[in-house]
Amino acid sequence: MQTLDSFSTRAGGFRNVVVTAVELTTSLAADTEGTWQGLLSGSSGIKPLTDPDITRHKLPNAIGGKLVSDPTDELDRVRKRRMCYVQQMSYVMGKRLWDSIGRPDVDKDRLGVCIGTGLGGADSIIAANDAMHNLGYRKVSPFAVPMSMPNGVSGVVGLEIGARASLVTPVSACASGCEALVHAWRSIILGEADMVVAGGVEGYINPVAIAGFSMARALSSRLDEPEKASRPFDRDRDGFVFGEAAALLIVESEAHALARGAKPLARLLGAGLTADGYHLVAPDPEGTGCARAMRRAIETAGVTAAEIDHVNAHATGTTMGDLAEAKGIAAAIGNHPSVYAPKSALGHSVGAVGALEAALSVLTLRDQVIPPTLNLDNQDSEIDLDVVHSKPRHTTIEFAMNNSFGFGGHNAAVLFGRF
Repeated sequence: MQTLDSFSTRAGGFRNVVVTAVELTTSLAADTEGTWQGLLSGSSGIKPLTDPDITRHKLPNAIGGKLVSDPTDELDRVRKRRMCYVQQMSYVMGKRLWDSIGRPDVDKDRLGVCIGTGLGGADSIIAANDAMHNLGYRKVSPFAVPMSMPNGVSGVVGLEIGARASLVTPVSACASGCEALVHAWRSIILGEADMVVAGGVEGYINPVAIAGFSMARALSSRLDEPEKASRPFDRDRDGFVFGEAAALLIVESEAHALARGAKPLARLLGAGLTADGYHLVAPDPEGTGCARAMRRAIETAGVTAAEIDHVNAHATGTTMGDLAEAKGIAAAIGNHPSVYAPKSALGHSVGAVGALEAALSVLTLRDQVIPPTLNLDNQDSEIDLDVVHSKPRHTTIEFAMNNSFGFGGHNAAVLFGRF
C-alpha cells in the first residue's frame, strides 16, 4: 500500500500551494502588521473585561483579550440588521482582504471560501428566542434563521467576492480556523479551486462561556495580573484566557499566484486532520491524536520530521492540554524545533485561533523571527521543548508546523514552508 508521502507536495504529487495575503484583527491591533509588531515587542492584549454584560453578572475570571477596534463599525445600518456579529466580522475582514490584493479579476468558478467558526450566530438564536417569549412571534426578525447559520460566515464573504467554487464552514471548536486551511489546501490540490479565502472568525467574549468554563475550572484565576494570566507551558499555569480575533488568508496554487503577479508569503505544503477518540472535552493525555495529525502534515508535504524547524503550538495554558501537546510534538517531530505559544499574549479566540496562529506561522517564515512566549517563568519540567521566551529569536526557518486542537477530539495541523 502506498503511503501519503508517495503523493506529497515535494514529490510532485500535489500542486504547489502558497499563501499570498493575510488579514488580522486582534486584541493588540486592528491590523496584521500592528499585531505582529506587538507580539515581537512582547506586548499583551489581556486586560480586565469591563463590558456591562460581563460586569452585571459579577462573573469570576473576567479577563480576556478584547479587540482593539470593532471591525463591524465599518458596516452600514442595513448590513448590521441583516447579519449576526460573526457574519458582520467575516464580511468586513473578507472585504479588507480582497481589497488588499486589488480585487483581482479571477475565474469565479475556481474561487472558493472556507471560514471556520466555533459558535457561529448563537447570539442571534438567543435574541430571537427572547423576542418571541417577551414580545410575541411578530417581533422575531425575518433574518433570524440566516443570521443564526454557522455557514453564514463563509456565505457573506462568498457573495461579496463572487466565489462559486465552494463555500465550506468547519465548525470544530478550537480547531475550526486551522481546519479551514486544511480544507482550502485540499480543495486546491484536488483541482477543485485555484484560489480560496480561508480562515476563522469568532464573536464577542460571551458571559455564558465565561460562566461555563469558570464552573469547569478551566479558566485562569490570576485576576490581579491579567497580562500574566495566560501561561502556556509554565509550571504555574492554571487555565486559559479568552481572546477575540479574526484571521483570513488568501491560499492559492503557486501557478495561479505567479500568473496574476502576486508575491507569495509562504508555502502551504501539507495538512493533517485526525480525531482523538478519547473524550468529548479532555485531550488524549499521551498526545497520540495530535501526533498523528502532525505526521499526516509531514507526510503530505513530503519532508522529514528532522527538517521541521519551528512549531506554533496550540498551547492554551491548561495543565492537561499543554502536556499532551508537548508529548505529541516530541513523538511526531522531536524536541529540536523552536516552539511559540501565541495565546500567552492574545488569549484563546476559539473558532478564529487556528487561522490566527497559522497566519503568525506565515509571518514567522516571512521575516525569519519568532516572537517570545510570554509568562514562561518556570517551564514545566515534564515539557522538554525549546520554547522561545524572554525576547524574539532571529533564526533560519525553512519549515514550520501549526497545531490546533478542539473539544470533541479534533486535531488539525498544517505545515508551511519558506518561499
